[in-house]
Amino acid sequence: MVNIEHGLQLIKRGCDELLVESELIERLKAGRPLRVKAGFDPTAPDLHLGHTVLINKLRHFQELGHHVMFLIGDFTGLIGDPTGKNVTRPPLSREQIIENAKTYKEQVFKILDPEKTEICFNSAWFDSLGAAGMIKLAAQHTVARMLERDDFAKRYAGGLPIAIHEFLYPLCQGYDSVAMRADVELGGTDQKFNLLVGRELQKHYGQSPQCVLTMPLLEGLDGVNKMSKSLGNYIGINEAPREIFGKIMSVSDSLMWRYFELLSFRESAEILRFREEIAGGRNPRDVKVLLGLELVERFHSRQAAEDALQEFEARFRQGVLPDDMPELTLQCESGGLPVIQVLKQAGLTASTSEALRMIDQGAVRANGDKVSDKGMIVSVGDTLILQVGKRKFAKVTLA
Repeated sequence: MVNIEHGLQLIKRGCDELLVESELIERLKAGRPLRVKAGFDPTAPDLHLGHTVLINKLRHFQELGHHVMFLIGDFTGLIGDPTGKNVTRPPLSREQIIENAKTYKEQVFKILDPEKTEICFNSAWFDSLGAAGMIKLAAQHTVARMLERDDFAKRYAGGLPIAIHEFLYPLCQGYDSVAMRADVELGGTDQKFNLLVGRELQKHYGQSPQCVLTMPLLEGLDGVNKMSKSLGNYIGINEAPREIFGKIMSVSDSLMWRYFELLSFRESAEILRFREEIAGGRNPRDVKVLLGLELVERFHSRQAAEDALQEFEARFRQGVLPDDMPELTLQCESGGLPVIQVLKQAGLTASTSEALRMIDQGAVRANGDKVSDKGMIVSVGDTLILQVGKRKFAKVTLA
């Protein structure tokens, strides 16, 4: 039972919800490798760190000896996942899907063990299902049940259109679990409805319903919104080492712990020790460097990580810090302040409009990195060395 407890602890690390935990324990007790599934629609050519939250969890299952199935939704990508969308998502062409799928296969093995990973394409069963089979599948759910989904309900209540084909997406994702005979399916918190559809369909087809494990949606560099390429708050795993490292170093001290929990492969006990050391006076920057090195090494190499660190430190030293640099503590009643407010209150700009203008000109740096996001939030507890132009510096802590 000790091994099961250890495995369950690793499986649950960072997860939002596990349904049904007692069922998973029974399957673990059976001693056979579980069939673990996570699906990704190849809607863009590159993966970012937000995508890797699920892939990292698949890695955990591999470490525990389970059978991992990485599903590329080359069929469901033609429908377009409506999750979280307030408008119908335009489907991609077959050519776009195929091209993006190639890059997914290349990138995923930067995390997963290729010898222990089964790559699946859901066109393998949907192409042969045919129109009659799709109608039979559609008969397994009602419109009323579909409208229980939060995003569909909101669109319906708001008079926004819902295309019929969008109702097919949860059914197709659920049928994937039937075709793959999944014991466990992973997904983001926004995928919970679809994952539960898989459980229901498996029951209908005489299978034991899969356990569902949902993972949080990783916040982007702004610390507020879900990491997204369209929002520009992402870190792509194919980006240059210096870009990955620099972006990690720009993450707020408070958000750093979220990244450690969901992205690092370090033991939980070691991360807890880092927290205790920082509480005891260690500079958070030193710990953030360790996270940056780990991620750059994962997606590039150890040498690339060391080079990125050296380059970052060289850039940080370029603007030699003045001995008389003011150190300020700004009070904040909420969880954080916009960087333009911080610049103004620290006396580095005369107004927020000047702060916006200086950011547009590329004249603002935080901990040596150029600030390009005018909506950047500085969180309570963060300490930043801010620079405006060549001569204005301040060390600012938000309390």
